Amino acid sequence: MTARRSALRGASLHVLALALAAVVLGPLVFALLGGFKDTAQLSGNPFGLPSPWRPENYTEVLASGDFWRQIFNSLLIGVSTTVLIAATGAMAAFVFARFAFKGREVLFTFFTIGLMFPFAVAILPLFVLLRSLGLLDNPLGVILPQAAFGLPITIIILRGFFRQIPREVEEAAILDGCTPLGFFWRILLPMARPALATVSVLAIVASWNNFFLPLVVFTDPQLWTIPLGVQQFQGQYASDTARILAYLVLAMVPALAFYAVAERHLASGLTAGATKG
Repeated sequence: MTARRSALRGASLHVLALALAAVVLGPLVFALLGGFKDTAQLSGNPFGLPSPWRPENYTEVLASGDFWRQIFNSLLIGVSTTVLIAATGAMAAFVFARFAFKGREVLFTFFTIGLMFPFAVAILPLFVLLRSLGLLDNPLGVILPQAAFGLPITIIILRGFFRQIPREVEEAAILDGCTPLGFFWRILLPMARPALATVSVLAIVASWNNFFLPLVVFTDPQLWTIPLGVQQFQGQYASDTARILAYLVLAMVPALAFYAVAERHLASGLTAGATKG
């Protein structure tokens, strides 16, 4: 009876996993195949295979200079944001995890409150601040706010990981003449690679998908990121749904590829933060 119940539970989990996979992959497959059709095919046979296949929808997008400029802008902003978040978040998490000082938990709670602060609420004062600093139509006007809003989750994840490094390791390093900064740089950071990979994936994917902030900051089309490019492309080719789908699929590829490469580190880092915090 126990074996039968276990087999039934396993089958149920497989069915649930397949159902969830269908929900997630269904729209992606529809968009991918839709990009190889024309508008007439999409209207007459939306769920079937393209007949004939029209790869020019993809090749025309790939031949567009605007598309590659938007990809570059998104990469520049995403990588810069990620480096800033990882660097400042790691240093702050190190202090919160390894040093005892008055008001530490209060200050840490202040950072965690940032998780509950809606980005949309801050957009008006943020716009006024960026305008006063001359950061409108400047990549820093997106990079710095994104880094600020990404710090809370980064500090929470890294603090939980850093706290699990045994004190004996730190004491041995100090006895060998290692300063606290040397311990952080030479020992702690290499040991924290899974957690750093986790926060990096979260930061770069969030930056890649960010639409609202670049929309507010950038008015120069030369600075547009890929989400703004998708919106502009959709408005320009509103009647050509197949071409829009091709653009959307190509816009998703870099983020999906990065996530696929880093997925193992993401899962291990989140697990470490959850079980060792």
